[in-house]
Amino acid sequence: MNFAIEAKNLVKRFADIAAVNDISFIVKHGETFAILGENGAGKSTTMRMIACRSPLTTGELSVEGLNVKNADRRIRSLIGVVPQENNLDPDLNVRENLLVYSRYFRIHKEIAQTRCDELLEFIRLKEKANAKVEQLSGGMKRRLIIARALLHRPKILLLDEPTTGLDPNVRQEIWEKLEELRRTENLTIVLSTHYMDEAEKLAQRLIVMAHGRIVVEGVPHEIIKDKVKKFALEIREADSFNLRQTDKILSQKRGSTHLYFAKLPKI
Repeated sequence: MNFAIEAKNLVKRFADIAAVNDISFIVKHGETFAILGENGAGKSTTMRMIACRSPLTTGELSVEGLNVKNADRRIRSLIGVVPQENNLDPDLNVRENLLVYSRYFRIHKEIAQTRCDELLEFIRLKEKANAKVEQLSGGMKRRLIIARALLHRPKILLLDEPTTGLDPNVRQEIWEKLEELRRTENLTIVLSTHYMDEAEKLAQRLIVMAHGRIVVEGVPHEIIKDKVKKFALEIREADSFNLRQTDKILSQKRGSTHLYFAKLPKI
């Protein structure tokens, strides 16, 4: 069976540090696949290797059946990338940001103009076509970056933490657009995120990474049912207390805050 993406024993090292440490996974055609984890887990490094922006150290990685080691140019033509940071051109208006980007893929001018109109309509920015980037809200900028990644009709869309820093209403709006894309375009979507609710909302399958390794993989709602505790307690300014550890309570310290998770409200 051919997969949209297939990774086998993938490793990426920076000097003596293994940012990605022997991971294997597959992404099926037409699904949304999430890579979940905290900052530094290895999510973005994995995404950069898939996008052929960072060479792997060892292992095997193929995208649409093509080996990233020797088919990087062809792979880049098949994927759309939504980076974590905003890299829109502030000197250009909304429409110009799309048209200029179309030249990278040698899209004919008339086709590019039609495609721009379609995408601006889709992301509901048609009325902002002549506005400067600095006049857009954070959510509008994210939608424009997603539209830009879709200009050349990619087979795979890579999104690196697409809704970080956005308010809940904007996040929900972007989720709806991504799910619509997957259904109507049969687009394969891969997103990295540290939001479990985002992964649960969008993904058919996911992996959870920590310290460069895969610690959990499967279907989101099954993972939540099996791994996530029903009750949580947050204690702030708890520096003077020791973190409690038992076999029935999961605990974590974040700065001066203690977090406790359990299946029952009373242990």
